Amino acid sequence: MASSCKSTTIACGLVLLLWVAFMADMVQGGAVPALYVLGDSQADVGNNNYRPSLLKANFPHNGVDYQGHRATGRFSNGKNFVDFLADNLGLASPPAYHSIYNTTGSNSIYLNGVNFASGGAGVSDLTNKGQCFSFDTQIECDYSSVYKELVKQLGKPQALAHLARSIFAVAIGGNDIINRALLPVDQLPVAITSPQQFVDSLAQTLKCQLQVFFVGAAPLGCVPLLRELSPLTKDCHAEANYMSSRYNEAVATLLHDMRAQHQDFQYSFFDASMALLEYIQQPEANGFAEVKAACCGLGDNRAMFTCNPASEYCANRTTHMFWDVVHPTETTARKLTSVAFGGSAPLVSPINVSQLSAL
Repeated sequence: MASSCKSTTIACGLVLLLWVAFMADMVQGGAVPALYVLGDSQADVGNNNYRPSLLKANFPHNGVDYQGHRATGRFSNGKNFVDFLADNLGLASPPAYHSIYNTTGSNSIYLNGVNFASGGAGVSDLTNKGQCFSFDTQIECDYSSVYKELVKQLGKPQALAHLARSIFAVAIGGNDIINRALLPVDQLPVAITSPQQFVDSLAQTLKCQLQVFFVGAAPLGCVPLLRELSPLTKDCHAEANYMSSRYNEAVATLLHDMRAQHQDFQYSFFDASMALLEYIQQPEANGFAEVKAACCGLGDNRAMFTCNPASEYCANRTTHMFWDVVHPTETTARKLTSVAFGGSAPLVSPINVSQLSAL
């Protein structure tokens, strides 16, 4: 889609897991009618199936534990966090936008929620450019189109009321940080020489993208891909973890400021980094036997090549934290969503998703 699409109503966010709702004065609490999703491969349920891209997951061994053992385009052995979030909200997992947008009856489907997320997307429009539906495209083209159709179908007051009662889940930013960690220093832009400067640039870009909604990041230095940068020790990549932490701080500040400016804005911010680090530091206590190696892949720790039909994959996916070089297993996604839905500060604040959905 053309990047010139623009919208005056925008929903957005950042890394790993973010849950947001905007409650208008006229809206009373009640059942959440729909779930709308933006982001990257942590949330993608098949949008990349509908574009030329190397960043796809619609082939084995992805989906080995999904219903029917189907590779749906989810970067997982089974369900991802969006599926579990929808389950907890009593909703069907929203379909990939590009699987339905030009089909008969798509307008009625929009009322129940849509997933715009695309594997490879980042806060920056340059991240994996040409390989994904960028975050800007998801907001300015795809979500904008759905918003216009809802207004046409319901009228503007009812469409706004419907969206105000819905929950927006956003997972974005991880690809920006991973790409920055892998990029040689001499190839970095002159104006961005330090990890802090890089995080500041992401935060500034995000401010331009966010007009209504928003955000949280994982300890990305501990994914199998970045552990391979320390081939002898397999230690977590300290700089990537630093950027993840600083990024979360920047997002938290942005959300807090938005709440101060818009008194009806309600949000729940899940610090996935803190939750995952607890799993990594105490694996057995949290039901994991393996938190360093990928379950599916090739090479040392199955982390040198991403999951594909020629890959080996572990027999017991329920005890592995990571499915492939970057993405969590279905078990990890389920655990994280459970914390986000029912947990408390400092892991999820100022309220959890269950409390957010009850507003």
